Amino acid sequence: MKSSHRIFISLIFVLGLLGSASAERRSMLVKPGEKIAFMGDSITAGGARKNGYVTLTMEALNFEGLKLTHIPAGKSGNRSKDMLARLDASVISKDPDWMVLSCGVNDVWHFTLTLGKRTFQGIPLEDYEKNIREILKQARAADIKVVILTSTMIGEDPEKETNKKLIPYNEFLRKVAEEKNLPLVDLSKDMHAALEKIPDEKGKARMFGEPKYERNIKNKLTTDGCHMNLLGNIMMAKGVLRGFGLSEEKIVAAEKRWLGK
Repeated sequence: MKSSHRIFISLIFVLGLLGSASAERRSMLVKPGEKIAFMGDSITAGGARKNGYVTLTMEALNFEGLKLTHIPAGKSGNRSKDMLARLDASVISKDPDWMVLSCGVNDVWHFTLTLGKRTFQGIPLEDYEKNIREILKQARAADIKVVILTSTMIGEDPEKETNKKLIPYNEFLRKVAEEKNLPLVDLSKDMHAALEKIPDEKGKARMFGEPKYERNIKNKLTTDGCHMNLLGNIMMAKGVLRGFGLSEEKIVAAEKRWLGK
């Protein structure tokens, strides 16, 4: 083959790769230079730390040369009414293009502990729905696009009462995302599926805030039944990346980087 032919074929190959990368970038929801706010509770607050899902999500997106910035807006113990109350200060006033909303765990599970006595202070479903709708309304008025995350599990046991109580809250999130044509990342579904794939390992499972809770299977995706370990944060990050439209091939490559493979 003549050298001119080889050069021509190489050029076509390179242009094909560039065209493919350009097409993928156009198909992604997030665009170069945009700003993403991550609104949530302690799971999101922890997600902004090293190897947390917020950090991993941003690493993967910026690995693609998008030059994005982000706003960590997770706060421990927050329920829907708390996030609504601080929405302007934590998110809107900082003028992001996107908000990733993770809200629901504490609405079902929130409690205060006084002199060893637990007092539950969750948010009834009807009020939760009103709060979420108002958050979405205010975000839209501020021209902020929203990605909704369903809530992860409260204890790695699908039969746990709090996980059963969480079901209608997540069903509402799926419904409102479809109604308003918003991207939905179904982390509840992802977490249930991931737990089925990981083999059980005998041991004692911790459950944050529930000293009497006891299981003979070690936690797989969380440190304490609620807050994510590395594998749990990777699961969440992969979900968010899919929500933004990153290809499965690049998500697999990102996971290998995160795990040092």
